[in-house]
Amino acid sequence: MAEAERSEGGEGGARTLVWDLPLRVGHWALATAVAGAFVTDWIGPTAFPVHALCGEAVLVLVAFRLLWGVVGPAHARFTDFVRGPRAVWASLPSLTPAGHRPRAGHTPLGGWMVLALLGLLAVQATLGLFANDDISHTGPLYGYVEGHLSNQLSRWHGRIANAILVAVALHVGAALYYRRVLGEDLVRPLLTGRKRGIDATEAIDSQRIVLALAIAAALVALLAWVLATAPEAALDL
Repeated sequence: MAEAERSEGGEGGARTLVWDLPLRVGHWALATAVAGAFVTDWIGPTAFPVHALCGEAVLVLVAFRLLWGVVGPAHARFTDFVRGPRAVWASLPSLTPAGHRPRAGHTPLGGWMVLALLGLLAVQATLGLFANDDISHTGPLYGYVEGHLSNQLSRWHGRIANAILVAVALHVGAALYYRRVLGEDLVRPLLTGRKRGIDATEAIDSQRIVLALAIAAALVALLAWVLATAPEAALDL
């Protein structure tokens, strides 16, 4: 990609392309699916079909993000931001106004937050496939387990939901801290893909959209096959 395409000028300095389109779409789609899952859970049994659909979307989107962390552009990869305890400790001064410098991708501490949130969502969505609502609805893979095991998985499904709320609150709180205290907007780059104050040499050279579409299609097809071949669920509480 040419230098002019990778770094976009404008008021306040150039903006460098660091977040690819598939990552950005996946991020906001995942946020929407998670919000939808919580809202439909609060509504109750009448919204269960939509709740299940949101959970399945979460599962696909998390799986996509995990794969994209291996084959995506530079700053989407886990190798770009997952670091050990020493690196996390050394990065802490960058969280102060005096020591802060914009970073192209996630910080080491932010990287562990990403992994924690993805892990919680992956477990939560998987448990939901086997869970039930104690009334008349079951997850699509309920037929693979006995009723007492589904009840146990359902209880864990509820507990992990609370942990996800805490993780999301920390996630949003971090974005607000960056904006208010450190003066860096983390939300706009996740909409435009571009960050100000980043050297043009750190710009991604490809967004790999065709690869992302192929991965997404494969994941949707795989989930559809798993659900279609699952045994019929007979509620046994």
